[in-house]
Amino acid sequence: MEDSIAIRGNARRSRRGQTITNFHHYRVEIFCEVVDLIIQEMNNRFSEVSTELLSCIACLDPKSSFSQFNVQKLLRLADLYPEDFSKVGDLGSLAQQMVKTGKNTVFPFVYRLIQLALVLPVATASVERVFSAMNIVKTDLRNKMGDEWMNDCLVVYIEKDIFATIENEQILQRFQRMKTRRMQLPPLRYSSATTTNTSSVNQ
Repeated sequence: MEDSIAIRGNARRSRRGQTITNFHHYRVEIFCEVVDLIIQEMNNRFSEVSTELLSCIACLDPKSSFSQFNVQKLLRLADLYPEDFSKVGDLGSLAQQMVKTGKNTVFPFVYRLIQLALVLPVATASVERVFSAMNIVKTDLRNKMGDEWMNDCLVVYIEKDIFATIENEQILQRFQRMKTRRMQLPPLRYSSATTTNTSSVNQ
């Protein structure tokens, strides 16, 4: 690279006897000129708005655990697309808009974060309800109940509105038909209303 070569160019402009090194030739006359051409073409292709847009989109890159994430760039990205974000007022609307436009497949991690943010308040409230019901169901007298039985009791207590719509007769009949109990219960005695309806049908 330290070898000298004669300057190439127009014979009128060239100076006889003037030489340059190979390093200077490849770095200044080739490398720097190519870089200048690339920069010029990039500037012609991408305006300031396009460059800013690419910079804002880069904050959504999942590379290195979203190391380039920036809230201000997201807000600026929303300003660049006012028509797309005009009807999005909350995370729920944003999730629906992403599914409608297919962006949930383009940005799966962002869509997953939105899903978690939407589910988190409900999950927290559900956990609080379960712990509150556990203090009521699992008292000192029921401290030795198994996990499966306690889980069934908690479901019945928490979803009491659903179980209130089920007739007691249906529950008793289902419980009577269970074969996993240690001992069988005596035959079920139906209520008078059920007996009357059955006798009228037989007649």
